[in-house]
Amino acid sequence: MKVMNIIHDSVVDGEGLRTVVFFAGCPHFCKGCHNPKSWNHNNGIEMTVDDVVKEIVSNPLTDVTLSGGEPFFQAKEVYELAKILKSFGKNIWIYSGYTLEQLLFSSHPYFRKLLSCCDVLVDGPFVLKERDLTLSFKGSKNQRIINLTSVDFTNAAI
Repeated sequence: MKVMNIIHDSVVDGEGLRTVVFFAGCPHFCKGCHNPKSWNHNNGIEMTVDDVVKEIVSNPLTDVTLSGGEPFFQAKEVYELAKILKSFGKNIWIYSGYTLEQLLFSSHPYFRKLLSCCDVLVDGPFVLKERDLTLSFKGSKNQRIINLTSVDFTNAAI
């Protein structure tokens, strides 16, 4: 998988102390994006799922945030990563420029699988006109923080 960076001990990318994985590749190209270098998949460094797991679990005090770029751009690999991280008891937040509805009703075979491994989704594209620096854990008012533990992934009911 292509990874831009892994940051330990973040307090701004989800509740509590978190290790954040920034993935390369994003199809959204949001105006005002905080990480436009992540749009290009080739800007990331190649890492195996095991490499990323080892880096994350080297810091046992943190939970995990999957960010980007767009984590769903590499949904199969990120799903494999999230599945392993759940076995370590990690709470997982995932950021996406897609909405929950787009992810649930997509025909992509790994979108629902990846969602099912995550605890919280921050969804929707960043919208510069709706930017609000007072919001916690999101950049614009259109984005939602969704507890995924109540979502039925088999029936796509929300």
